[in-house]
Formats: sequence, C-alpha cells, structure tokens
Amino acid sequence: MIYIKDLMSGIDIFKALSSEIRIQILELLASNQELNLNEIARRLNLSNGAITMHIKKLEDSGLIEINTSVGKHGIQKVCYLNKDKLMVDLRSKDTDNLYEVEIQVGHYSNYQAFPTCGLATKDSIIGDFDDPRYFADPQRIDSGVIWMSEGFLEYRIPNYLKPNQSFREIQFSLELGSEAPGYADNYPSDLYFYINGTEIGYWTSPGDFGDMRGTFNPDWWPPHLNQYGMLKLIRINKDGSFIDGCRISDVTLQDIELNYKSELTFRIAVTDKSVNKRGMTIYGKHFGNYNQDLLARVLYDEHEVKETRNTSLRVNAE
Repeated sequence: MIYIKDLMSGIDIFKALSSEIRIQILELLASNQELNLNEIARRLNLSNGAITMHIKKLEDSGLIEINTSVGKHGIQKVCYLNKDKLMVDLRSKDTDNLYEVEIQVGHYSNYQAFPTCGLATKDSIIGDFDDPRYFADPQRIDSGVIWMSEGFLEYRIPNYLKPNQSFREIQFSLELGSEAPGYADNYPSDLYFYINGTEIGYWTSPGDFGDMRGTFNPDWWPPHLNQYGMLKLIRINKDGSFIDGCRISDVTLQDIELNYKSELTFRIAVTDKSVNKRGMTIYGKHFGNYNQDLLARVLYDEHEVKETRNTSLRVNAE
C-alpha cells in the first residue's frame, strides 16, 4: 500500500493519475498482474513511443515497477503494479507525528500451529511439511510465507513514543489468505486480530488462492500450492476498529489503555470460535502479490509538558 500522509508529498502520484491513458495502464496491470510494453501498447492501440512516456511517469511516481526479462524476441520490459492500494490522509495536520516499521513475517515472538502447516524462505521449505516443530527453527525469521490450519502468530511492535506523546491510531498492513491442502479459491476462513491480548475483530478470508501464480513467488514454489492472498489494512483508533475502512468492532485505543511505556503485540489467529475455520496463510516479501512483510504504522499526538520547579529551603542549624 502507498500511504500519502500529506497532499504535497503526493504531487508526483497525483500528476501520474491525471492522464486517462495512465489510468487505463494501471487497470490493465491490475487485471493481468504483469504485462510487457508491447502488450500494453497493443491493447491500448498506441505506439510504443507513446506508451514509453506514460510508463516512465508511472514508474517515477512509484505506482508501477519495471523488470527486464529475456523473451522470444529479445530483452523485454515487464511492468507490474508496485502496490495494490493507495491511501491518502486528507485530515493529517502534523505529518511528522508518525512512524512505521516493517517486520518480517517470520519474526514472530509467539506462535501455535497445527497441520496442515509450514514455512518457507525464498530459497526452500523450512524443515518438513506439517511439522509444527519447525516453527521454532532459527531460520524461521527469513520466512516469506507461513501457513497453518489452526493456531496463531504474534508479533512484538516497537513502541517509540515519548512521555509527552499518546497513541492516535495504529495500523497493520499485510497479505493474508486461508489455508487449504493445495489451494481452494472458495475456502472461507475467519481470521481474528488481537492487540495486547484484546480482540479487536475478525475478517473472513474468501479463499486460499491458486488460480494464477503469485507475482513474487520464487521459481521453485510448486504450482499446486497456494499462490497469493489479499492485502488488508487493519486500523484501530478512538472511533473503533476497522479493516479496509469497514468497521469490525467498537473496540477503541482507549479500551486497550496504551501509553508510552506499554508493550505492543499484534496477533492473528484461527481459533475454535471461528465459524469458518479453514486456516490462514501469511505472505511476506518474495511471495504473493505484494512485495512487503508486516507493515506496522503508529500515528500519535504530542502534548505540552508543563515545567515544574522544586524549591528547596536550606536550613542551617547553629
């Protein structure tokens, strides 16, 4: 997801989106995962020269990325979307009151996993399929995809706030799906979210997708396994908890009672309370359709600190 926290920082993106042709290019890439320049020019009935100019503007804005590959007719430039979502914060007044961290999906601090389950790095499977013992393997930190039929993954989020600062909103962005043996595009599963042990709501993943290859999957990843998920944005603030802008509960930040000294944990789980209990898959870098791990973002407010003076009296006894 591309997050524009103030309008001035998004000028290049807004300029790139001001062209109907560039909008059509983005729509083509959203529908086809990736296309080379010749394919885009042919579908839009334009010359390669005209398309090159528009592609350059989209690339400079960060909306698309271009890879060079060798095809039947020589070297080709292949285009694909850099991110799937664009978020513009129109109400942000202080653009400095924000920090974000990207946590590798394998860098969880606590877990419970039941088969079918497993982990993989960009190079290989970790251990054996369906053996939860390998979730404790030190190599797990490098995982780019993790799956389980039941259980949870919990992540520690750094709290960088100072005494004169307070939480305004916490956001989490990551690619999620269900978990089926192999894959099943229609395979709903209820994924629950927790902050510091407090349930903030759930989202029903519609399936464990494998109808097409994930954009970033390594070449060795088998085609009969799940390929990609859906990028979701979870938010909690003073008004409640939301996923992709839709309310999932009335739990607020005030209910969790966070301050600058608080530890901060984020848990994703498939539990016995899930009506649709069909597992979960978490995609990080090098897997799925989005080249990101777990992105955590903290928005905060600053408060004036009143200075206090301590006056001491020195009494000399004679």
